Amino acid sequence: MSFELPKLPYAYDALEPHIDARTMEIHHSKHHAGYTNNLNAAIANTDLDGKCIGEILAGVSKQSSAIRNNGGGYYNHDLFWKLMSPDGGGKPSGELQKAINDTFGSFEQFKEKFSKAAATRFGSGWAWLVKLSDGSLKVCSTPNQDNPLMDDAEVKGTPILGLDVWEHAYYLKFQNRRPDYISEFFEVVNWEEASRRFQD
Repeated sequence: MSFELPKLPYAYDALEPHIDARTMEIHHSKHHAGYTNNLNAAIANTDLDGKCIGEILAGVSKQSSAIRNNGGGYYNHDLFWKLMSPDGGGKPSGELQKAINDTFGSFEQFKEKFSKAAATRFGSGWAWLVKLSDGSLKVCSTPNQDNPLMDDAEVKGTPILGLDVWEHAYYLKFQNRRPDYISEFFEVVNWEEASRRFQD
């Protein structure tokens, strides 16, 4: 069984003006496709062939860098597309809203902490809102294509929200203005999907 590049749940230009269509097209059809193809090549004829991505990431510390980087890249982007929506933005509601307020004090304080994690991640990587095993929330960031599902992650748990801060995610529109990109991301966050992930 090989992994397939997932289709976007919206058109490349659907997140305009916040995330530009050309970036979305390149990001999905080139970068995500590359991670998908390279992951398939890396696991071919190994005992990982046929396993789900969660199983692969759960033991990634014992695998090659090709499996780590491309497995992370495949999973992270698959999640990233779902966590954005043309109808997104605003604030979370229900249980996730309560958990954010209880943990961070308010949505604005959460947003500030998450934005700082994204802005200060040196080089390439991701910012995350993670649900820990005890049900609590934590903001963190990871380098490269690492994520909190990996067995050797500094912060382990279920990703609820993730933001790609590799330059390929924003450079065409924002150049070196990463904080502007982070701000625009919050205009398209799919809080419904994030809430579903939190509850599951």
